[in-house]
Amino acid sequence: MNGIEIGVLASTIAVFAMSCGLAALITMRYAKGKRQSHAFWGAGMWTFAFSVFLEIVFALGIYSRLLISIYLFSVVLLVVLLALGSIQLVKSRYAKTAFHFFAALSLAYALYSIMTSSPGSLVSDYVVYGLPPMPIVISSSIATSVSAVVIAAVALAGYARTRNARLLSIVAGVVVVSVAGTMYIASFPAFLYYAEFAGILLLWIGFV
Repeated sequence: MNGIEIGVLASTIAVFAMSCGLAALITMRYAKGKRQSHAFWGAGMWTFAFSVFLEIVFALGIYSRLLISIYLFSVVLLVVLLALGSIQLVKSRYAKTAFHFFAALSLAYALYSIMTSSPGSLVSDYVVYGLPPMPIVISSSIATSVSAVVIAAVALAGYARTRNARLLSIVAGVVVVSVAGTMYIASFPAFLYYAEFAGILLLWIGFV
């Protein structure tokens, strides 16, 4: 590994440790208060930690179609789970039911797309790099974009009511994590890892 690759690996390990810590904290809050929002947020953060763990595995030169397929689905699942946590804060039963229905359908569509498409080799020089087949891009974008909008809308509404600046940090963290997977494709694959690091820092500020 060269210096850049070592830096990416070190950053990824740091993100993994921080995401595990945040996931454990949110899980403990759920155990104490039994709030559904904490249950979904905790599950989302554990899924995020798992996806980062797979990035470490890829950085160590371990790669297979099964692993990259699991990784691609995990990236979609984590954003949807975070949105499911946010929607629990909405009083409208109709809004909750509608988004639960959307979450189930969009995840099923993403899973079907990943299972029926061949992701190919999406790891280059120890980092996740490359555009998946278009069916995967479309299905993943539908699930993550709508979920990110839900998270941002709920957090911004909460900020408008309480003026709690930590909610803005949560919005920023989720948006950074959500879009990192598509923005890195442009010309700087390591951006994915740096964006994850920035995203988890913002989420720590928001949740702690």
